[in-house]
Amino acid sequence: MSASGNENAHAALILNPVKVDAVRLRAALLSLSRTHGWAPPRFYETTIEDPGQTITRIALDEGAAAVLAAGGDGTIRAVAETMAGTGTPFAVLPGGTGNLFARNLGLPLLDIEKVMEAVFTGFTYPVDMGWARLSRPDGTVSEHGFVVLAGMGLDADMIANTRPDLKRSVGWVAYLDGAARSLPGAKPFRVVYQLDDGRLHSAKVHSMLFANCGALPAGIALLPDASLDDGAMDIALIQATGPLGWLGIWRKVWWDNSVLRRTRAGRLVLERRGRDASIRYLRGASAEAAMIGPTSIELDGDELGLAVRMACRVQRGGLTIALPEGHDTSRF
Repeated sequence: MSASGNENAHAALILNPVKVDAVRLRAALLSLSRTHGWAPPRFYETTIEDPGQTITRIALDEGAAAVLAAGGDGTIRAVAETMAGTGTPFAVLPGGTGNLFARNLGLPLLDIEKVMEAVFTGFTYPVDMGWARLSRPDGTVSEHGFVVLAGMGLDADMIANTRPDLKRSVGWVAYLDGAARSLPGAKPFRVVYQLDDGRLHSAKVHSMLFANCGALPAGIALLPDASLDDGAMDIALIQATGPLGWLGIWRKVWWDNSVLRRTRAGRLVLERRGRDASIRYLRGASAEAAMIGPTSIELDGDELGLAVRMACRVQRGGLTIALPEGHDTSRF
């Protein structure tokens, strides 16, 4: 990958020092930059006050030919907000609990140096970026980016109830504990929603998801048709029905989406079975939902507080991702 065509090109590394081995990453990028004839890289660390947006803007203003982000999904989301629409190569270095964006990109989670190398020898590929405009109970409005999914209701409650100490010790499995803590008190709520410029619909749900991509850890396909490069957003309306409703949802997500859909015979079984009312899948370039009361919101695993209205849209090709040479993009 040729960034600027001269030896003054430099890479910028945005890193979350709590999530990654900063010393190792700095040394690796220094070595790679030297090997490929680039100027020394510049390093920026996230803080509580600035999870990534401002320092990424500084890195771009200082002429970074490529930006690498190392941390969890929250760090990647924050950096992506500023990277969107710039056209500057963006490398995603996994270092968090779920690493959902890196998983959906098919990146090697245990070989960060290979992902770093992509900045110098790989290629760039445009992927979509999601945006959520949140209307708060006090009337204020703000817009935030997301690269994986935005969720409301039980999904956000599960994130809030996941213990940080458990995430550090067992990784993404900790979210199962968060789910167990959230399910007993989960109550359905009414939403009125609209896809693109279509008509209004009403539904009672436990959770509503707006996804840019749909794969979870352990090969679980939460939204099996979601694609990173189709300019569309996949929406899921989730409502458990009856005492065994949650078991039905788990079967749908794990067995139907993640196992049966992968084979022709399995897809025939699903066609004969018909629709499952516990999860309804929709698709559009944009979607807006109004809730009866303040509802908890999460974006890429970050708690975003309460909102009474949520409007999501897709920025097609908003991010220019740096990928290793020969990387398969057919599953995006």
